[in-house]
Amino acid sequence: MTRACDRKGLAKQAVLKKQASIRLARATFGVSETCYCYERRLKDENDEIVAWLHYLTQKHKRWGFALCFFHLRNVQSFD
Repeated sequence: MTRACDRKGLAKQAVLKKQASIRLARATFGVSETCYCYERRLKDENDEIVAWLHYLTQKHKRWGFALCFFHLRNVQSFD
């Protein structure tokens, strides 16, 4: 079975290239309306957060994810 994001891409191609209706494309490829309409929105600060996580895991090898998360949220003021 293919992943939902792959089926979503196939449905979008059918709509754009074959002029199929969105409803028909979703039904054909088994994609929900929510999945079809969803678009990821990445924040600009994600790269900075990744860099901080790499730094913290190198400096504090015994810290787990929760402690790194709390440090970034409370000390570094990332939301």
